[in-house]
Amino acid sequence: MPGAMIECERLTRRFGTFTAVDHVSFSVAKGSIFGFLGPNGSGKSTVIRMLCGILEPTEGTARIGGRDVVRDGEAVKDLIGYMSQKFSLYDELTVKENLIFSGKLYGLPERELRRRRDELIGITHLEPYLDRRAALLSGGWRQRLAMACALMHKPTVLFLDEPTAGIDPVARRELWDLLFEFAGQGMTLFVTTHYMDEAERCSHVGYIYMAKLIVCGEPDELKHLPEVSPAGTRRLDVTCDHLTTALQATRQLKGVQSATVFGQSMHLLVDDAVTRADIDQKLHGVGIQSAEIHEIGPSLEDVFVALTAKYGNGNQQERAA
Repeated sequence: MPGAMIECERLTRRFGTFTAVDHVSFSVAKGSIFGFLGPNGSGKSTVIRMLCGILEPTEGTARIGGRDVVRDGEAVKDLIGYMSQKFSLYDELTVKENLIFSGKLYGLPERELRRRRDELIGITHLEPYLDRRAALLSGGWRQRLAMACALMHKPTVLFLDEPTAGIDPVARRELWDLLFEFAGQGMTLFVTTHYMDEAERCSHVGYIYMAKLIVCGEPDELKHLPEVSPAGTRRLDVTCDHLTTALQATRQLKGVQSATVFGQSMHLLVDDAVTRADIDQKLHGVGIQSAEIHEIGPSLEDVFVALTAKYGNGNQQERAA
């Protein structure tokens, strides 16, 4: 990919006989936000550790800014910042002390360290908490501090491993506002997440399952995969009272391939032969007299549920064989 900041070619990592990452290939453009998704244990964090030079690949290659992560490891470390999913700074130090410590780890001269510290305090709005111990910060402010520390040396690529896990919705949105600001300034962001609304915000997403990269592309492209909306089917949004009762009823209707509650409505994947009258009749049978029904497109959640079902069944069959 021209202008790629991150490049992986058949990246593989084995631990003894166990393959944690299996011939993964993808690239990430400069200034983009790349979302890396997959179930726990699928290999996401292992890929990040290889890209950061913490783990050496068993096979394949990876480059950051054109530099090989193995041969040019020291140069790569100057290009990247890393924010782990668990708060990894020092609880006994204050916010200001954590920032200073991070700057010294990167070898910043005193003047540059102070300038960069003050700049990041302004960006992350940490001013009111400078003298507060990190242990006493809320989850959202701890993540802001962790991000500021990861940015002290002005990396061109920032890796964020589930950065919003366990923080409230307002803090999540504020953190993402910062990520968009950084991307707008040309930084490349590599984010792992389990939140589908966050994945929708990424310019590209990759889905890794059982060590293999299943798909990689723009969110809208993935929604048009044939596995997601098979030929002869359509997706419906059904809004009605008594959703749990309605869900049980519609799942018994012939031609309904899947049904799940989504907010205040149900999302159905149905055969084209299923009519609105069929659904109304089924709902009337359980005492639900009115429902609003309209066609919808698939969500990213639908994409990953469909792909997990397809490849999960395939892997189970391989193991059985």
